[in-house]
Amino acid sequence: MVVGLHVLLGWALVSGLAQRMVEVIKAPIETKIIEENKPPPPPPPENLPPPPKFAPPPPSFVPPPEVNVNPPPTPAPTITTVQTPPPPAPVTIAPPPAPAAPPAPAAPPAPREPVRVAPRVDFNICEKPEYSAAARRAEVTGTVVVVYTADERGAIVDAQVERSAGPTREHKMLDRLTLEAVRGCTKGVTPGTVDGKAEKLTGRVTYVWKLE
Repeated sequence: MVVGLHVLLGWALVSGLAQRMVEVIKAPIETKIIEENKPPPPPPPENLPPPPKFAPPPPSFVPPPEVNVNPPPTPAPTITTVQTPPPPAPVTIAPPPAPAAPPAPAAPPAPREPVRVAPRVDFNICEKPEYSAAARRAEVTGTVVVVYTADERGAIVDAQVERSAGPTREHKMLDRLTLEAVRGCTKGVTPGTVDGKAEKLTGRVTYVWKLE
């Protein structure tokens, strides 16, 4: 196929086909301007009414200039004091004074407490209690308080230990010796009195045990 195309092209060149094509292209070309056919203008109208006349537009509105007027100053408020007279005081009529009450009777005097003086035991007259051999060997000390009762003549009718000298057996021995000395005192006891009169009263005696 390729060989055939080359043979055909060579033949065309030899036969002058190309020359004829060039001559055809060199021929003159004629151009014409074709004008568009316009229709004729319409005839002028006849017996037509004249165009309406419009009134001229009103003039444009121009607002007047604003004028700022300052209002007059407001007066400051004033406080006015109006004094109102007080109402008249009511008139009251006081009742007549009541008759004076009789004076209250004087209260009876309070009963006077009787003056009591407790009995007293003087160991400077009575026989003092002495250490026992066991208590001295133990070297115990302490204070014994004995509560006793003496009659009008000064005799001891009752006696009890109120406070012990201590917890040991030797301390209890000091308690017993003190109690025996108080019960055996007959001349050194001063009876108690009530308003100066001898009566049966209760007293206390304190005896201190110490080694000398």
